[in-house]
Amino acid sequence: KAGVVRDLGALVEAADCRWLFGGLSPATLGELVAALNGYAAPPAQEQDAADVPSKDSAYAAAAERAADVGSVFLHLLAKLEAAKTQESLGVPVVRPILCRVMGPIYIFAATHIAERPWTNARSQLVAQELLALLVQAAGCGSVAEFLRGKNEDEEGRFAAVMGLLKPELTKDTWKRNPATKFVFSWTLPHVTRPWLSHYLERVLPPSLLISDDYREENKILGVRCLHHIVLNVPAADLCQFNRAQVVHHALYNHLYSREAPLIQIYCLAPNQAVLLCLLDLLPILERAQRQQKQARPTAPCDEVLQLVLTHMEAEHRLALRRVYARTLPAFVQRLGILIVRHLKRLERVILGYLEICDGPEEEARLGILETLQCTIEHAWPRMPCRVPVLLKALLKMIWDVHTDQGSTAELVKAALLQGATDCLILLDRCSEGQVKILLEGVYSSCEENRVRECIRKVQENT
Repeated sequence: KAGVVRDLGALVEAADCRWLFGGLSPATLGELVAALNGYAAPPAQEQDAADVPSKDSAYAAAAERAADVGSVFLHLLAKLEAAKTQESLGVPVVRPILCRVMGPIYIFAATHIAERPWTNARSQLVAQELLALLVQAAGCGSVAEFLRGKNEDEEGRFAAVMGLLKPELTKDTWKRNPATKFVFSWTLPHVTRPWLSHYLERVLPPSLLISDDYREENKILGVRCLHHIVLNVPAADLCQFNRAQVVHHALYNHLYSREAPLIQIYCLAPNQAVLLCLLDLLPILERAQRQQKQARPTAPCDEVLQLVLTHMEAEHRLALRRVYARTLPAFVQRLGILIVRHLKRLERVILGYLEICDGPEEEARLGILETLQCTIEHAWPRMPCRVPVLLKALLKMIWDVHTDQGSTAELVKAALLQGATDCLILLDRCSEGQVKILLEGVYSSCEENRVRECIRKVQENT
């Protein structure tokens, strides 16, 4: 078959446009492109198969087939571009052909454009060239414009692409073609507000389906897609038919995951996973509750923070402690003065995290110091009674940082000391000078210059 495909590529390259497009109907050319796309597809998997192997002979053969098929598609698009300028053919003949072949060719390019087990350097290069030529043939300036259209009134090719993907994005089929989830998750971010709302019914179900899988890689892909939807679909559309509640339920369940990459921002891509996705979704849910005049003792943000704090108290793994601590300030900012509902448990978390060094970068401690600053700023009327406990914890942390002989960089130590000093200044302000009074004896008895400098900053602040 490989020889037949190469011969077909040579035939298309040498063929006269009038013979090629005058003798073959758009439907026939569409079927040919679809057949070639199927020939180049990665080997099918069992529905409940384990992870995709990094490389094997079947995938290596698929990469070679894809490179050959991609060359045929390149010749075909080049002929279509040439046919546009011919008097006997022109745009009226070319347009229906393009409509038939653009969807399958796009899916082929998206399948092979990135490094995957079923690609190699040659197939990736062909896919990149093919996608660029496809966008040009459609008269567009970018992949996003190709998919969504040049303006809101113009329909792009996203509907056609999703129509082709739909049979492979069902509960019983999405795992059989290992490329399907990647094509969908690679394509979705190109369609943004205001276009995405037109396709909500097509993109939300597969995003939920992928995020609900037991494999962490799939969960991350699904959450990434859900976050893109939350950011790019109007709140009114998300709230209709309880869609926002469904998304919230799916994300909330992921908070029970013990895997740091899923809960945090995924380190290999600019996506924002569960906690930050929830932070963007929570205002939408709360607005819908207000509009429906639902009286609830706690808001969705309270429920999420309660669960996060419960996990934080018992968490011993440094990777997850860092994730939680980095995200916690955003929850405090989100709740504002309502953070007072959680002060008792939040105080326990802050004290516990200030006590433990978490490595050279000290991400957990820095995040907790930022959390404490936000908490003091928003809940200052409730802080004076907590001054003795917080002051003791901050001074102990300052001493630990000063005496640390480990691998912590000086810049990190300086950031920790500055963060602790800022917290002490805020505590002093909200307690009407109590911190200054308590620090007088410490300053006079302390002989360490670095610690004395932190105390001096607090005492001199007005």
